[in-house]
Amino acid sequence: MENRTNNFLETQPVGALMRRYAIPCVISLLVAALYNIVDQLFIANAAYLGSHGNAANTVVFPLTVIALAIAVMIGDGCCAFVSICLGSDRREDAHRSVGNAAALCVLSSLLLTAVYLIFDDEILTLFGGRVNAETFACAKEYFFWIALGVPFYMFGQAMNPVIRSDGSPKFAMASTLAGALVNIVLDPLFIFGFRWGMMGAAVATVLGQVLTAALALWYLCRMKSVRLSRASFRPSAAVIGRTLSLGVCSFLSQISLVAAMAAINNMLRQYGAADAVFGQPQYAQIPMAVVGIVMKFFQIVISIAVGMAAGCIPIVGYNVGANRPDRALALLKRLLLCEAAVGAVALGIVELFPRALINLFGAANESAYYTSFAVRSFRVYLSMMMLATVNKAAFIYLQSLGKAFSSTMLSMVREVAFGVGLALLLPRFFALDGVLYSMPVSDILTFAITLIVLRHTVRFLKSGNPRHAM
Repeated sequence: MENRTNNFLETQPVGALMRRYAIPCVISLLVAALYNIVDQLFIANAAYLGSHGNAANTVVFPLTVIALAIAVMIGDGCCAFVSICLGSDRREDAHRSVGNAAALCVLSSLLLTAVYLIFDDEILTLFGGRVNAETFACAKEYFFWIALGVPFYMFGQAMNPVIRSDGSPKFAMASTLAGALVNIVLDPLFIFGFRWGMMGAAVATVLGQVLTAALALWYLCRMKSVRLSRASFRPSAAVIGRTLSLGVCSFLSQISLVAAMAAINNMLRQYGAADAVFGQPQYAQIPMAVVGIVMKFFQIVISIAVGMAAGCIPIVGYNVGANRPDRALALLKRLLLCEAAVGAVALGIVELFPRALINLFGAANESAYYTSFAVRSFRVYLSMMMLATVNKAAFIYLQSLGKAFSSTMLSMVREVAFGVGLALLLPRFFALDGVLYSMPVSDILTFAITLIVLRHTVRFLKSGNPRHAM
């Protein structure tokens, strides 16, 4: 029998483990989020692209999230399952999960790329790309190149949590950081130097994703806790089913964001057209561009929240597998306090410095209507970020316990019932402001339900033997 190389997850202090795993995971997710955000920063400050390019970026963004949703479902599910297997010394299931996850990621990414390239016009229209002709042209150009990079993007993102589960969070962070640095260096060269416009932003992004995927592949051939062989890639319905069931919460949290963004983009287009200012053709793209920017800042905050929680998945899974629920409970308490602190700091920034934030995205090149709507959007849309960060942490923590059903249901309620439902309902009463109200109201309602679920989770861990529920 192989040595349990990850047994330090059961013995080292919980706080030290959280720092060791969560910090690299946070950095990895922040860097991944910066791919699209960096593109938008440079696009917004290119006078020849401006708010039309910004709006186009907002249209394409949820389509990259679809790819991310599939990738994290595979990767986070594999990470949780592998950690549980290593904690209970089930090596066979561990290496089969990694091999099946890699193969599944490749196949699904190629299929998604084909769908994107064949149905590009219809997909962009569905996500609000027809707000005006200039925005649609920019979105189509950007989307074509982004679609070609989907297989590399998905593989890098899916293997990142798998690498963390193998006890190498720093390598996972470094591989993502390397790709992002390529994007940051090439974006200004392609956009301002070569004046390649939306194509330049997309190509810079894809080249960074190629590097991250290559580094992930290199690591898979040198894993420490499991050894991959041909048998690892042989499909196993049981292993794939367990992996995907543990990752479905991550998928829903991302894919429901796509549904919410589709609803929001179309509500912005519909009610913006009825607005006295934004109903004018020259200002029609502003609401979509602005809300896209606000959501990018929110994504930065949520990347920190998700990174802290996802970084704890190997620790929680291992300790539950090793029948140490006391350590899993101690980690939950630390995690929720840290998440609330992150939300509080982010809230202070958006309430006190909204103009500084919007100036980063080329506000100096836009009208006063652009700035005033952006300030209101930051302050209203993100007013409940403390609750949002705690909610997200709870979803992921339940996933790491192996409580896939509870995690999935909470995510569905927040992202679909409230996120999509309120985005469609509230604008009927409050017009454009209704779109902004939908986010804080969703977080308040979800938090009330989350508190009830967390209370039951604490009782579950205090029962002394939660492993039987895995």
